[in-house]
Parts: sequence; structure tokens; C-alpha cells
Amino acid sequence: MTCFNYGVASLKLLELRVPAHVALGARAQLFCRWELGPTDVLYSVKWYKDGKEFFRHVPRDTEPRRKFPLPGVDVEKSSPNGANVTLYPAILETGGRYRCEVSGERPLFPTVSDHSDMVIVALPDHGPTITGSRLRYQIGDRVQVNCTSGRSRPATRLAWYINGEPAPSATLLPQTYEEHEDGMQTTSLALDFKVKPKHFRKGDLKLKCLATIATVYWRSNEESVQGEKIKGYSRSRELTEGSRADRVQAAGKSNAAVGLTLTTYLLLPCVVLNVPHKMIHS
Repeated sequence: MTCFNYGVASLKLLELRVPAHVALGARAQLFCRWELGPTDVLYSVKWYKDGKEFFRHVPRDTEPRRKFPLPGVDVEKSSPNGANVTLYPAILETGGRYRCEVSGERPLFPTVSDHSDMVIVALPDHGPTITGSRLRYQIGDRVQVNCTSGRSRPATRLAWYINGEPAPSATLLPQTYEEHEDGMQTTSLALDFKVKPKHFRKGDLKLKCLATIATVYWRSNEESVQGEKIKGYSRSRELTEGSRADRVQAAGKSNAAVGLTLTTYLLLPCVVLNVPHKMIHS
């Protein structure tokens, strides 16, 4: 926002930085940057939350910087010119809309302002929990598992991954939320799909649930389950589906050795029986 004085650019508000998300109990740093016009003199810098003033800086006052009590807003420190304000500690009431207002001196008192919103995040006390999984699965089995977040505010976002890849939307049930009396929320997300050979191409089947809240929280939980061979599931198909190379090589050498031993054993009697027969005819 820019003020104009008889066609000449005057006071400008260049930047306002208010963290969009702040963890409960953490520090929140607010920053406001402006530029005075050629004939401007700074009169005041004022900070508001939800329309109520909580801090001001007036260079010409006997007390240049003043704080005003406001629930949830505790100014820990500020810069000499009022551009930087640090709030600590952040509580749920700290969240809201913050506005920086900068004014120039008389006679026109040019004023510029801007606002931005802050959300206070109550982080979960534990990571996401996976329930319903089995130790082993066969091709064709149905995987039905659920992921539940810890209590948080705002609600945690959950996402499922199968072998490191995002789970297809068709395998996900609608995400559900539970509201608690204290305003905290719990999120649940179910995963439902049938096991296919591709799920075991790299060995075990890995299921991971990721829980996030904006950019301040990121935790995951992963379970690894084994696959069982079903009857009629041939080795050639296992090879096609990507079984481990060392197992294939070892199995091949073992089968070759067994075949050689059987062949030698069966041919020896024939040699012994044929020798007398040749001697009679000679």
C-alpha cells in the first residue's frame, strides 16, 4: 500500500511477515517493513490483533514504546523502531488476525497498513497409530487397515503410502474427524485394497501412514508385512514378479547339482549290464 501526496509517492508499506502457523508454547515473530517518502517523518508504528492495539512505537513520546494488555498476546521483545515484535509464549488465544499500521508526521499524517492471519497449533503428543494389519498376506488377500492421529488442533492431515508410493485414491475411505470437549481433534483414515503380485516385487509389503499439520508437524508410522506363497504359484511367476536375484541363483545351482547326481546314478547299471553282452557277441 502506498500513500500519495499531491501526486508524489509518499509512505510505502513494503512487507508484512506474520507466521501462518505457530506451535503451542513457541515464539511468534512479527515483522513489518516500510519506506518513508522524501518529505516524510515517522510518526508511529502500531500493532493490532483482531482490531485491538497491543503495541505501539511513537519516537517523539517520552515513552517511545508501549505495550497494551491483550489476552493471548504477550510481547516478549521488540526492535527499537517497532518493526519487529516477538510474542511468547504462544497459547491458543494468540491465534488471530494481526495488522501493522505505519503513520507519517503532520500535517497529512499519511498512513499505510496490512494484515495477516496466524493459527496456533496444538501438536499431537504421539505419532499416527496403525491398526488392523496382519503379519502375513497372500496374493488376493484384502488389506484393511486404519490410521489414527494423536489429538491436535487444528486437525491433522493423514496420507497412506504403499511401498513408498502414495496410495491410489480408490483404496482410501473418506477421512473422518472426532471433536473432543477441549477443542482438540482426532483424525482417522482407512486403507482398503486387495494384495497383488506387484505389492511384493521388492520383498515385503510396506504400509506407511504420514501425519502432517501445515509446515510445523510431520511424523509417520510404517509397518512391514510378509507375503506367503499360495499353492500353484510357480517359481517362474515369482521371477517375473521380481524375486531376489541371490535366491534365484542359489536355487538354480542347487537344482542343477541334484539333476546331475540322479543322471549318473541311473546310467551306471546300464553300463555294467551292456559289457557282458558285448563280450558274448565278440
